[in-house]
Amino acid sequence: MKKRPDKTVKVAELKARLSEYLRAARQGHPVTVCDRDTPIARLVPYDAEAETLVIRKPIRRLRDVALPAPLGRRIDSLAALLEERQPSR
Repeated sequence: MKKRPDKTVKVAELKARLSEYLRAARQGHPVTVCDRDTPIARLVPYDAEAETLVIRKPIRRLRDVALPAPLGRRIDSLAALLEERQPSR
């Protein structure tokens, strides 16, 4: 049987038509989810026989993780967010 290519969908379209894409995945048609043309997730049929999720113990406590040093300058968070959301990135 010839393998069908994944359907690619952007986040906004997935949100608008979620049931349709879940039906496609259930029927064996994988769906790749993209955020600004970057693949971020894949919807595939659930396989109860697949390997179960293994939960590991943490290797250290969160409070033991050192924070990075401050930048030493003021940051305009709104400007940084708008720059990050530019479509050319």
